[in-house]
Amino acid sequence: MDSINRQIDERELLEMEQRYRANFINSLTGFKSLALVGTVARNGQKNLAVFNSIVHLGAHPPLIGMVVRPDSVDRHTLQNILETGCYTINHVQEEMMEKAHQTSARYPKIVSEFDAVGLEDEVIHDFPAPFVKASTIKLGVQFKEKVPFAINGTIFVIGEIKQITLPKDVVHADGFVDLVKAGTITNSGLDSYHVVLDGKRFPYAKP
Repeated sequence: MDSINRQIDERELLEMEQRYRANFINSLTGFKSLALVGTVARNGQKNLAVFNSIVHLGAHPPLIGMVVRPDSVDRHTLQNILETGCYTINHVQEEMMEKAHQTSARYPKIVSEFDAVGLEDEVIHDFPAPFVKASTIKLGVQFKEKVPFAINGTIFVIGEIKQITLPKDVVHADGFVDLVKAGTITNSGLDSYHVVLDGKRFPYAKP
């Protein structure tokens, strides 16, 4: 790797071509959690979209958040969540990555991304929103709060985990979920997908 560093100031950032800047800034935050979010409209139309902005907010209650881009255009996922109050979060595995990425295409609302990309949906315990059948870890989430950010128009959606489906053998004795064993992959930037290797766990840190 070239050892010569490049310094970029605010002026250069603002002068970057729009798509180049989007790719550049999106890549700087490092590897991100990746999931397919399943929703359904009041009329029964199913929707599926890939998100890489999902974060843990707390364990009691079990809250999870995700960033939705500005609703200056139709955001089917957000519309469905606000209409029905529920959605699913489904981990992505290596064999699904191309189909998961394809869900980011702007299909009309009358088209189900499940059908368009060839991913089968399923119902689990009568939860109202559709799950991705091929996914190994699936969360049923109830909408709790919508937080708009005035600074750039993005929206932070907060939900509470109501049900979880995952393989028994990926949960350690202390409750740790082994995502590598589950085959969960990660994402960087807008279009780069990565398989995760075994990591290393450390004991609880104390002074």
